Amino acid sequence: MSDEKEISRLARVMNIATLLKSKRIVTAPQIAKKFDVSIRTVYRDIKTLERSGVPVITIEGKGYSIMDGYTLPPLMFTEAEANALVTAGHLISKTKDSSLTKTYQEALIKIKSVTRSGIKEKSDLLSDRILILHKSGQNQTTSSLSAIQLAVTNHTLTKIDYQKPNDPEANTRLIEPHVLCYLNENWILVAWCRLRHGFRSFRIDRMTNIEFQKTTFTSRDAELKKHFATWPEDIF
Repeated sequence: MSDEKEISRLARVMNIATLLKSKRIVTAPQIAKKFDVSIRTVYRDIKTLERSGVPVITIEGKGYSIMDGYTLPPLMFTEAEANALVTAGHLISKTKDSSLTKTYQEALIKIKSVTRSGIKEKSDLLSDRILILHKSGQNQTTSSLSAIQLAVTNHTLTKIDYQKPNDPEANTRLIEPHVLCYLNENWILVAWCRLRHGFRSFRIDRMTNIEFQKTTFTSRDAELKKHFATWPEDIF
């Protein structure tokens, strides 16, 4: 094997390790499709990782994972990958939610700490050269998106006070957060409403109070699929 091909193979093997670390379970066909290689090549690459000491876990009939707690060496981002992160940061800053912006900026600091200095300089330059235009008066109006994301992923029952348009008083709802959507410059939470006994869409900027309960709920995937057959007609 030529040196160039060997370097390419090693780079792929390390990228596979990164992929395994980023997800709970990854199948061999998923790996093969992502890196445009055969299933047989995937098996060889997994063996290479195992021989190098990476604790790859094989889950029969499902796929591969990496043992919890195992830390990969610091990643070296390419310039294009770093640029994508910079661009994402600019877009996130315009989503009208201060909590998401703050969380992303904190994550970006950690990412930059493992980025080569030359790429850091170019990323900083690009950051100064990207301009995201938006309508005047569209300032950030929410600060709870990051907390609501946790409610979605942890199935946390949530109580909200919700202010409908042209309604002088907010009404209280007990909801099960399922899906977050970004539509027309607004974050919308699709949740099962226990008052209405069905899925409803709630604009986050219209939630005047949010209380996360200590109780969890069971996902309603079947009902959610039916709901999205007509969504977003019910947004209020």
